Amino acid sequence: MTSLKTLVAALAFATVTAPALAAPETYRLDAGHTFPRFSYSHFGFSTQLSRFNRTTGTVTLDRAARTGAVDISIDTTSVDTGFAVFDEHIQAEDFLDTAKHPTATFRSSKVVFSGDTPTAVEGVLTLRGVSRPVTLKVTSFQAMPHPILKKDAIGANATVTVKRTDFNMGKYAPHVGDDVTIDVAVEAIRE
Repeated sequence: MTSLKTLVAALAFATVTAPALAAPETYRLDAGHTFPRFSYSHFGFSTQLSRFNRTTGTVTLDRAARTGAVDISIDTTSVDTGFAVFDEHIQAEDFLDTAKHPTATFRSSKVVFSGDTPTAVEGVLTLRGVSRPVTLKVTSFQAMPHPILKKDAIGANATVTVKRTDFNMGKYAPHVGDDVTIDVAVEAIRE
């Protein structure tokens, strides 16, 4: 009987003193504060900047385990160049071809951490039906309670440069820059 009491006491002590295991937390993108933007050289005259207005997805993080997942879908018909005629031009068959490919996606394969902060996200970008591996560099990250919603939230900015020609959108290259920089501003609320 004494050994049973000793075993029960040891298990109780181990339970109290064992470190708590963190669980992955899932955050849903805030559509009003998540905007992928893209920029490119326009014949060397200027760097043009446009964005997509409708983005959905989730971010899952386990900061203690230094793991995570990112799943983003972009409505390519929501491209916003600031000029309606040019929006139609970008959506045409030579570029985004939104009639056949109305969605672009990014699915992570790995989130890279420095300490408990994400610094890069490796994954696959699918654009115009073409999938390519890319690594987004996380340039800022914040995790804290949202001051208005009173829920846990995260925010980040990330960037990557891709080649239009890799996604079968090479019209006018190299005069219109083949290199396209994608910057993503993300805010997400914990589910």
